[in-house]
Amino acid sequence: TSESRSLALIRRLVVMVIRSVPFAGGLTGLFIMTEPKSSRTGVRPDPNNFDRGPDVLTEERERIIQAGQDRWPAPDVPYADLCLKGKPASRPSCCAAGNRDPDRWTVCSFSSSPATDMKLERLSGEIGKEMCVTVSQRDRKIAALMLAKHREEQARLELSQQEQEQREEARKREEARRAHAERERRRKLKHRVKRWDEELEARRRLKERQENEKTGRLQQEVLLQEDRCRRLKEEVEAQRRDKIDAAHREAKAHKQYQEKLLREKQEAEEREREKEREVAVQKEMKARRSKVLLEKKERRRLQEENHKELLRHVLLKQKVEQQVEEEAARMRSSLEKKLQRSSEKRAQAEEARLRELRERAAQEEEQTQRAQLRAKLQGVQKLTHKQILVQLSQRRTERAAAHAATQRRSRAQQAHQRNARRQLCHQRLRERMQREEEAVRKVRESYILMKEWRRERLRRQREQIQEEAHTLARASFHMRDRVRQQTHRRTFDQMALEAQLTASMNRCRTDVY
Repeated sequence: TSESRSLALIRRLVVMVIRSVPFAGGLTGLFIMTEPKSSRTGVRPDPNNFDRGPDVLTEERERIIQAGQDRWPAPDVPYADLCLKGKPASRPSCCAAGNRDPDRWTVCSFSSSPATDMKLERLSGEIGKEMCVTVSQRDRKIAALMLAKHREEQARLELSQQEQEQREEARKREEARRAHAERERRRKLKHRVKRWDEELEARRRLKERQENEKTGRLQQEVLLQEDRCRRLKEEVEAQRRDKIDAAHREAKAHKQYQEKLLREKQEAEEREREKEREVAVQKEMKARRSKVLLEKKERRRLQEENHKELLRHVLLKQKVEQQVEEEAARMRSSLEKKLQRSSEKRAQAEEARLRELRERAAQEEEQTQRAQLRAKLQGVQKLTHKQILVQLSQRRTERAAAHAATQRRSRAQQAHQRNARRQLCHQRLRERMQREEEAVRKVRESYILMKEWRRERLRRQREQIQEEAHTLARASFHMRDRVRQQTHRRTFDQMALEAQLTASMNRCRTDVY
């Protein structure tokens, strides 16, 4: 009959559409189901009935089918209105329902494409050739709705995949940029630290070289000044000895001249005076030798003590030498005056001769003794003055050494403080670098942990989705098997109600578990 031919045609069309869509979404693409009237009104199948056996499930299924047949809309209502989730099936207008729910798929809201039309034409042509019937417009619209749903789902998945790839690529670029910036920052920081260490080492070497050069120059200057002072002192000492020897020679010649005049009458007195003069000369020579030894010892001691004396000690020595020269000049002038007086007296003696010879001899002897006494006093005064000058020089040397030691200690303390500050800054910089590296490491670890957590969550979601897909596939397979078994005695509307029943039963089982 025509009714059986229509059912066979619809069955063939449904099978071809199922084969054209993915297996995991076959049930969703085949039966665009909605909740039954009982679930919308708060009446749900009793979950306890699922464990009562096949009879109870059969009774529940027949009750729902009967209720659906009582509430099934007129034939002119589109089948797509039955496929809305949570909406009544007896809507008067599919367009009004589409305005309230934009995600709703209806025949009215469907916009076909040339590819869908061509596929529908091909399927209709194949079924028409095989069955020799024409597919109704209503069945074509249902098939077109299923294909459009599948096409939109594929487009949405492709768009989501593209967005995910773009986000992943952007994230990788951002990570690469951050890693490059971090490497560049560390490289610059290491370069600055290395350059700072090199500059510090260069300044230290330069300072050491300058200090060594300055110390060498000071030592050379001290050695030159000591050598110059030694030569000047030797020259002054030689001049003083020459002057003393010349004065002694002149005095001795004068005495010999007087001895020639008085040899006949004063031999005894002359011998005694000669002895006294020899004794005085020996004492004077002994005193001079002891003085020379003392001066040598003093000069050696001064040279050892004044090894570290600089320009001040040199100036002090120059002053001492000037005083010695002035003293020698005074002695020379006094000797010249004495010689002049002696020449005058000698002229008078030549005139008076024997008359004043004894008196002049006594006066000259007394003057000689006075001159010797004065020379001794002057020598003692000079020695005392030199000792005072040496003590002053020692005090100044000690003060200069103490001042230099204080300056060295202060400079060493300042250098130690600067080095301590630099070491503290370097330590703080190293600690800051370590803290930054630790923070970066913690951030990376947290990022890795977050990434692992996200990967685990995605894996669980994927497994859950796969499990749900397998469950849906098994349900679709059983549903298609039941449809194939019962197509000889059920209509397409009854199959839709059966799909509603299966969906409600699955939903109830999910709520129970």
